[in-house]
Amino acid sequence: MFDKTSENFATVGSEISSSEWINELMLGMRLSGLSYRHVQVAPPFGIRFDTDANCAQFHFIARGAVILRLGGEEQMLETGDAILLPRGGQHCLLSSPEVMSRDIEQIDSLPVCDNFSCVNECPDTADGAPTVRLFSGCMQFDLGGMQPLVSMMPDVMHVGTLLSRYPEVLPMLEAMAREASLKRAGSAGILSRLADVVAASIVRGWVECGCGDIGGWVEALRDPRLGKVIAAVHREPGRDWTVATMAAEAGSSRSVFAERFRSSLGISPLGYVTQLRMRLATRWIAERQLSIDQIAWRLGYGSQAAFSRAFKRSTGQTPGRLRHGQAPGSSVARLDR
Repeated sequence: MFDKTSENFATVGSEISSSEWINELMLGMRLSGLSYRHVQVAPPFGIRFDTDANCAQFHFIARGAVILRLGGEEQMLETGDAILLPRGGQHCLLSSPEVMSRDIEQIDSLPVCDNFSCVNECPDTADGAPTVRLFSGCMQFDLGGMQPLVSMMPDVMHVGTLLSRYPEVLPMLEAMAREASLKRAGSAGILSRLADVVAASIVRGWVECGCGDIGGWVEALRDPRLGKVIAAVHREPGRDWTVATMAAEAGSSRSVFAERFRSSLGISPLGYVTQLRMRLATRWIAERQLSIDQIAWRLGYGSQAAFSRAFKRSTGQTPGRLRHGQAPGSSVARLDR
């Protein structure tokens, strides 16, 4: 488990090296399992996971192949694949696209210990059938002072060709496959700890690969003053941010702050605030847990109309259209660069 603490990264000097920065991230990470499941099923099957947005979901395919459906996208997962959904959300694991899904919470399971259970839906007559064995974990995912990174992560982080860069992950995946197939004493605890380490390895691989397309954000976060502002904006996206209030947060003049911000991130300070708000709005609308009015209020807009105008300018569609099934595809990252 990663339970050590570190100072807020915004206070770390800009001279810190890349490897030291990654160490700070990993030392500050808290990854604690809430529930784990060993699942064995035979086609046709469909399993739906409604993971809280404040939690991460981990899946490891020990045997067989499944289709991951998230939003409007589908992705094939093969034996040995491991994925992390850093913000959870509703998603399905399917044997084929046309199969209806059932909530994992409604499927009978056998408790093994406090946070581990087994689901076995392979009848005795299914000997020789192409069964699928997988391991899933729901985790609390806390990056401490680096928590803003979570909102920047793609919806799905896939091991992909991570193994070619980090071959040490392979023995962990192989150990997970063995533990998932053998009913040995203590296997539940070993599986959960291996899942924690593999999930942390996925995050580290993503960071070392440059954090996708947010490298400029990462460099800005390393700047003590800019990092302080970015963290504040992510904590309070609905605050009435102006260049003046952001410069005051950084302890700098408006002109110096605005120039430094734009040169580091390639966008104006207020443009960044709007961009973040629209990302959050898109996610909240897709999750359908908040009304448009609630989202507008949380993001600091005076009215639903003002929010809708800003959302359409940014995304090209209205919040209502997005809510009714016109959502853009989810982002999927492969750590293969």
